[in-house]
Amino acid sequence: MLLIKIIKKIYNTIFSAVYSRLSHVGYAKHIGVQIGENVHIYGSPIGMFSTEPWSITLGNHVHITREVLFITHDGGTLLFRHLIPDLEITAPITVGDYVYIGVRSIIMPGVKIGNNCIVAAGSVVTKDIEDNSVVGGVPAKFIKSTDEYLEGIKKRSLKLGHLKGDEKDKALREFFNKTK
Repeated sequence: MLLIKIIKKIYNTIFSAVYSRLSHVGYAKHIGVQIGENVHIYGSPIGMFSTEPWSITLGNHVHITREVLFITHDGGTLLFRHLIPDLEITAPITVGDYVYIGVRSIIMPGVKIGNNCIVAAGSVVTKDIEDNSVVGGVPAKFIKSTDEYLEGIKKRSLKLGHLKGDEKDKALREFFNKTK
């Protein structure tokens, strides 16, 4: 019986590692994350979705960058279980449609991120985010509306966003005069 448990553990570890590299979104669905259409996960999803991945919902057109963490529980409760054995703080996380979550952001238990939102890199989101908001910081705070953000980036655009892969890389090198 112990040998079977060990074999299953090894199989699941290998399966998770391989599957997470082949399809980040497929792996997230496999572990129970509820995922909408056109979701992109950049970087390894292993460890990204906490211990209750089934309590996380991602809407449509969501972009999650590298090293983002979704924390669905408060581990601090472990310090007090000897006093209150049934102490538990766990809450679902919901991400709306058209959301971008920047590198190394942390989304805390019970947070709801609205539609059309941007979470700046390195943010710790401890409270709900209203629709059409750009937030950032520790803890994350409202910076500006997504309409204000769009107006600012339109002025700075390199007008290359429609290009893909090598074609985009070549155009960027030319733009910055970094040809070989």
